[in-house]
Amino acid sequence: MRAAESGEPVKDAMVIVTDVRGDLLATGNTGEQGEFAFAELVPGAVTVAVNAAGFRPRALPVEVGATGVTRVELVLDAGAQVQGVVRAPYGPLADARVTLVDAAGNVAGTATTGADGAYAFTDLDGGDYTVIATGYPPVATALTVSGTGVDGHDIELAHPGE
Repeated sequence: MRAAESGEPVKDAMVIVTDVRGDLLATGNTGEQGEFAFAELVPGAVTVAVNAAGFRPRALPVEVGATGVTRVELVLDAGAQVQGVVRAPYGPLADARVTLVDAAGNVAGTATTGADGAYAFTDLDGGDYTVIATGYPPVATALTVSGTGVDGHDIELAHPGE
């Protein structure tokens, strides 16, 4: 296994082998030279999936031969990263929803800012994106106020699905 840009071996990448039903057959990590090996795989169609820090995940269909060694050469593309801070007039904004949309209008990811207003997106393809930051969606509730005393009315804001 090697990096597409530099041709250097990718060590410590996680390699997973599954059968056509998605059942796990084997797992392991690549060595110093990006190599990996699995013994005792049954001949037939499998999927080899690879995940390495700083690279885009990759899955490849492979046909394991009945005899000998089946060799697979995987090339991993570097994954781009976007990170930033959402700020309000008074400072960093915690719990803001940040959505990343690609050039085709597809949502590439969503994140919620931390206490420091920070967000991050990883494993991105290169290209044009739009970043949309929002606070909580508005909430409208009906109420009737009586003529005397104090009426309580608490409002809870949350992101959809939380």
